[in-house]
Amino acid sequence: MSCPIHPKPLKNKASLLFTFFIKRNSWLNGLFERSYSMKTGKVNLPGLEIVVANELPLVKNIMVDDVAKYPKNHLLHELLEPLLGDSIFTTNGCTWRKQRDLLNPAFAHARVSKVFALMKQSTDDMLKRLDKVEENSRFDMDAEMTFVTADIIFRTIMTAKLDADSAQKITAAFTRFQNQSLKISMLRMFKIPLIFSYKERQRQQAAAEIRGALEKVIRPRYDAVTRGEETESVDILSSLLLTRDPDTNERFSFKEIVDQVSMLFLAGHETSASALSWAFYLISEYPEIQQEAYKEIQTVIGDREIEAKDIKKLSLITAIFRETLRLYPPVGFMMREAAEEVTLRDKIVKIGKSVVVSPWLIHRNKDNWDRPHNFEPKRFLEEQKTPLKSKYLPFGMGQRVCIGASFAMQEAVLIIATILQRYRVEAIKGFEPQPVGRLTIRSENGIDVKLFKRKK
Repeated sequence: MSCPIHPKPLKNKASLLFTFFIKRNSWLNGLFERSYSMKTGKVNLPGLEIVVANELPLVKNIMVDDVAKYPKNHLLHELLEPLLGDSIFTTNGCTWRKQRDLLNPAFAHARVSKVFALMKQSTDDMLKRLDKVEENSRFDMDAEMTFVTADIIFRTIMTAKLDADSAQKITAAFTRFQNQSLKISMLRMFKIPLIFSYKERQRQQAAAEIRGALEKVIRPRYDAVTRGEETESVDILSSLLLTRDPDTNERFSFKEIVDQVSMLFLAGHETSASALSWAFYLISEYPEIQQEAYKEIQTVIGDREIEAKDIKKLSLITAIFRETLRLYPPVGFMMREAAEEVTLRDKIVKIGKSVVVSPWLIHRNKDNWDRPHNFEPKRFLEEQKTPLKSKYLPFGMGQRVCIGASFAMQEAVLIIATILQRYRVEAIKGFEPQPVGRLTIRSENGIDVKLFKRKK
């Protein structure tokens, strides 16, 4: 079988004018063949100079060894600030460290295990929706993954169920935010005046819609804590509301809570929705692997309901998701900037200039992976023979590794196993998803499949 879909790279590096037009919709469109094999690369735009680091020792240096020299890029903060505020996704230095320390209890292993029941409520409701889908009809799995992951985030963070109307409004707002953010960033990179200010207004309005929906749920809980009425519960918001700064004994302010919850919503919903959508595309395209996964479910679980203790036993399903993250990492590029002048191989990077580490390129480099464009989940079942840490970074690397990685893995295995236990997922002949790289890597035309209920 041919490799799963990925944008065909250009033969040669594009001109500036061509780059502007092809990258306005997706930064993946600007990649050329040597992008997938180069050790370092340089992109010179009128308003931005970028060095791309692909060589693994350089990546480790940037992400782990000398991380203080490569803080998060200020342009990324400016781009995401309307939605995320000052959250751990974009802050640096002491501010980031303090935020991370305050957030760690919310994602401790024990708490991740506790929220399994809330995740399960969401997947039970997901099955009710899927049971209404007409068999052998075209079904957009991308839309469903967007809904269920948003619902899971709402329940596990705030113990609030997300209704279909609210989910549609929030996801539509985030789509607008992504689209306009890419266009605004391209205008800035090419030093084009923001004469089309309506794009920025649309972006700000979309961010305000999302934050407004979150604030409605957070405000009563925040006020209850202020009055001394909130007691600890299993959800993540409870941990955030009750955690105190050990130095000042102060709690997060309301804005700080909204900032961090907005970040968790983006990281825990959008990235998971992206990865799970691609997982079901791959599962539908490789029926023999799907059948093996179903056999694993039957062996471990049978026809009973999935329990928290089952997750670690579903090794093939875990490997399927990990391989999906390799081929379609939700965050395809990670932007840093040089805090001091540095040299990356033969490239001098001056203070304030941008450095990019790209999981998309590193995961598809033939020097790092055998048959890099192939879908081969079993490579992750042999991890003990082939260490993957240095070349596999869907959740980042080093001290800034994603705080919700364990949460995301538990959620993904639960969703995949829940659906495959009840349904066979079939590809639609002639349908090809179209990967686009914006803030995350999604399919521009969804992930269309057919669902067939399994016979018991």
